[in-house]
Amino acid sequence: MDLNNLGKVMLIAGLAIAAVGGLLWLLGRVPFLDNLPGDIRIQNGNFGCFIPLGTMIVLSLILTVVLNIVVRWLNK
Repeated sequence: MDLNNLGKVMLIAGLAIAAVGGLLWLLGRVPFLDNLPGDIRIQNGNFGCFIPLGTMIVLSLILTVVLNIVVRWLNK
């Protein structure tokens, strides 16, 4: 791979990472996504633990659908 192609790949990868970061930043500001049903929060004195189980399931379903659509679109 020559440097020209490597530069293009790195630029596209950087833009994709920035886009995902921006999307996550915006989604973090949505109030109803803060604490979905199924999320576990344990608070005991100075100790706190948050396990976003419901959020992980929802994100997994959304990413599965999106990635399946993208793969099917690229294989045409």
